[in-house]
Amino acid sequence: MKRFILFFIVFNVFVDTQAQLVTNVSDPVEWVNPLMGTDSKPSMSNGNTYPSICVPWGMNFWMPQTGPMGSGWGYTYNSDKIKGFKQTHQPSPWMNDYGQFSIMPVTGKMKFREDDRASWFSHKAEIAKPYYYSVYLADHDVTTEITPTERAAQFRFTYPQSDSSFIVIDAFDKGSYVKLIPEQNKIIGYTTKNSGGVPQNFKNYFVIYISKPFTVSYGWHDSTLTKESKEIVANHAGAVIGFKTVKGEKVVLRVASSFISYEQAEHNLKSELGSETFDVTKEKAKSAWNKQLGRLLVEGGTVDQTRTFYSCLYRTLQFPQKHYEIDQNGNLVHYSPYNGKVLPGYMFAGTGFWDTFRALYPFLNFLYPSINKEMQEGLVNDYKEGGFLPEWSSPGYRNVMVGNNSASVVADAYLKGLRGYDINTLYEALVKDANSEGPLTAVARKGVQYYNELGYVPYNVDINESAARTLEYAYDDFTIYQLAKKLGRPKSEIDLYAKRAQNYSNLFDPETKLMRGKNKDGSFQSPFNPFKWGDAFTEGNSWHYSWSVFHDIEGLKGLMGGNEMFVSMLDSVFNMPPVFDESYYGGVIHEIREMQIMNMGQYAHGNQPIQHMIYLYNYAGQPWKTQYWIREAMNKLYKPSPDGYCGDEDNGQTSAWYVFSAMGFYPVCPGTDQYVLGTPLFKKMTITLENGKQLQINAPDNSAQNVYVSSLQFNGKLYDKNWVSHFDLQKGGTLQFVMSNVPNKSRGIQSAAYPYSLSLDKGFPL
Repeated sequence: MKRFILFFIVFNVFVDTQAQLVTNVSDPVEWVNPLMGTDSKPSMSNGNTYPSICVPWGMNFWMPQTGPMGSGWGYTYNSDKIKGFKQTHQPSPWMNDYGQFSIMPVTGKMKFREDDRASWFSHKAEIAKPYYYSVYLADHDVTTEITPTERAAQFRFTYPQSDSSFIVIDAFDKGSYVKLIPEQNKIIGYTTKNSGGVPQNFKNYFVIYISKPFTVSYGWHDSTLTKESKEIVANHAGAVIGFKTVKGEKVVLRVASSFISYEQAEHNLKSELGSETFDVTKEKAKSAWNKQLGRLLVEGGTVDQTRTFYSCLYRTLQFPQKHYEIDQNGNLVHYSPYNGKVLPGYMFAGTGFWDTFRALYPFLNFLYPSINKEMQEGLVNDYKEGGFLPEWSSPGYRNVMVGNNSASVVADAYLKGLRGYDINTLYEALVKDANSEGPLTAVARKGVQYYNELGYVPYNVDINESAARTLEYAYDDFTIYQLAKKLGRPKSEIDLYAKRAQNYSNLFDPETKLMRGKNKDGSFQSPFNPFKWGDAFTEGNSWHYSWSVFHDIEGLKGLMGGNEMFVSMLDSVFNMPPVFDESYYGGVIHEIREMQIMNMGQYAHGNQPIQHMIYLYNYAGQPWKTQYWIREAMNKLYKPSPDGYCGDEDNGQTSAWYVFSAMGFYPVCPGTDQYVLGTPLFKKMTITLENGKQLQINAPDNSAQNVYVSSLQFNGKLYDKNWVSHFDLQKGGTLQFVMSNVPNKSRGIQSAAYPYSLSLDKGFPL
């Protein structure tokens, strides 16, 4: 009897465990949690995201607004009240927003000020999906629903019985305008609210149609209601409309905006919404998401893994946003954030290349090349209209971060096969930016004269984060070298960038075996604390940045003393305690705290510089350590919950790391055609490539214990390299992984299996 009971218990555990595995994903958008990462604050980022109600790469997003006007933390999970529903273009809270305005239903007293109109809400009465948002506003007894298109949206407010039902329009401060047109059930206006990166004539024009005639219509400015005027121009303009409602009455708003004009906003509304119902728009938005998310279908993961995967994929498909519109003649047009003119062609905005060159743009090249082709055409226009390529656009040039990583974004796209745009103008832009200081320190190359003459940016010449700049410039020069070869540029030009690509070695300190700031006279900075954040580095320390030699790990290994020492240094990242020196910042920044609390030593996955480091064991003959640490990072640092990230999500980059890693490979060095192998997360993944081919990634024995790759077959043939080719994967086929709970220490150990390094490039000219 006891044996029977034991068997019964064991059997049921087995069944329950198996039942938790997801065997079929037919509706991928329903696995997304838009609230993943929203439980964040300035001192601690669990993603610093907001629930984006949008379609992939749309121009306008919508969000419930819990934070005060002007705060980058527009929606935080621990908030109690919603102040409005805001159109947003915000790439991150640190960059803040531009072109925003909000809409809010109110009942009872006419409350239009932000805090007065705010309503308590609960996540228990909130539905957040990429294509649809709904929430119950308790103080007003109103349910709000939103569904989006690229440049428009529909709202549906379900009111109680009330003689005093209202809608508040808030065009925000810093210069705004609202006009009420009761005879057309219409409100128009503009907002100029922004956080920089715009010309003087910047406006976001909006038009709103209400399905119900309004019997009350007032304007307001700042804190004053204006009953006499239907038109308000002020620092902070808004409007209130009112009507009677019966219980359960639904009032629909049709909203669109334009950076060009009211007429264009009207056209955006008519072309994207027409006369369709709220539910039709909702289904179209859902289909738009499923079309893109459905390009990757996973099987055999847990519920949480599946939710995390699709939530991360959702983030990768949001930025950069479309900043172009389609006029009445069907032509592509855009308002230029560089010169303030309305010009033809594509434009995108809202991305930081310091973050996204690493995996987000390579992911687009892998799976969505046609949208990146549009983005490359947009970069051509950025350069023509602004004179330089942006390194952070929001929507125009922003003065944040370091590096010249537009070079990587441009080169990787072309080298991965994208065509049909003006690559020669983009190459011209790369060369100009690589040899110029821009209008801002974060545009082109700050310290370029020193870098070109000395081979590094000196520590003691009042240029901050000099070592980070040097390392990134050297990698960027490598990508220019690669593109120059592909374009058949003169040999002298190719040789120049090949030589500069080796500049990383100028900062290597043989005593510590780490990268270290160097003074103008050639001496290393002193004193040197490798745990000091900032100073010579950007949002990290020497232990994080010393791996930023994406293009020549073989050369870095040689400097460190060979494979054994290199692996020992990699191991040290995880084995050391999470000590830090925050003195450069004068306090503990959130990136430091996020590293400290994760219990992974000095590994700081919450920020970008070290995210590729786990894959570097493949370059030194110990790929099983890559496999172990990838699964550790995926299991520990990502959850499909409001605290689901381990730091800033950053425009799809940290999400793209997860999506690539779940596939079983990662682009350590954009600008080459190689993806470095890791360990797949699911038992099966079916990828539909844009060319119509299918790539299947099978790992039937995958489990929480079986994280190691015993063997790999590619299209039926044993495959023993530690990397796979982009162009081979684009042909479709099958990657068949045999997984085990013990590492295979004989696979991938020979140098012939190692991924690309510049030092091993037979075509290297020097």
